[in-house]
Amino acid sequence: MTDGYDCYQNALAERVNGILKMEFLLHRPANLEQARTMVRESVRMYNEQRPHLSLEYKTPDAVHRASLASQLRLGLSLA
Repeated sequence: MTDGYDCYQNALAERVNGILKMEFLLHRPANLEQARTMVRESVRMYNEQRPHLSLEYKTPDAVHRASLASQLRLGLSLA
């Protein structure tokens, strides 16, 4: 689900849901707690281990960390 009624956010949410279903959630969970655990682990893998073509085969986590480090360097060099 997304906040508001932005169709672009909905498209992104649908894409992520599709990736979770097709690549990570390969068997039906036995109960709600197992489903939560599977989704949590899948999201972690998606962000930390799965390379993304649109990110030049880097992970979202690696890109985020590099961006933060760059912002810190810029902030420190301006001070």
